[in-house]
Amino acid sequence: MSALIAEDEIVHEAALVWLEDIGSLDYVRQSLDRLPTRRGRPAYHRDGRMVGYAQLGPGAKPSRSSGTFRRRVFWLLPHDRDTDPAGLYATGAPAEAVDPSTVAPGSKGLKTGRSEGGLRPAGRPQPGAALPG
Repeated sequence: MSALIAEDEIVHEAALVWLEDIGSLDYVRQSLDRLPTRRGRPAYHRDGRMVGYAQLGPGAKPSRSSGTFRRRVFWLLPHDRDTDPAGLYATGAPAEAVDPSTVAPGSKGLKTGRSEGGLRPAGRPQPGAALPG
């Protein structure tokens, strides 16, 4: 969950690969997955779909116990706002969700008016504008 991702856990990110146009997504879910490689498209074993993933630089070290690398994966579930706009997340967002426009390598991203509110009528904060507080 994004609340559990610390910036020091993602310092070795070299790039983010987006598999979809994130401009149309109000939020994406993010998690740290244990993966066998630093780079390349990871296998995906959740419901829904993978939207993107992080690639690690050469300084990233594997876990001593498992030999795996912790990499961020961005994903959406079938009941998320992009496919069910009037559903559970018509307003608000899951705990692990962030506005994809605020995510960068080594930066976990933010919840914004866009990610929490969904619709962007006139007068709403611009995409990527951080929520107060």
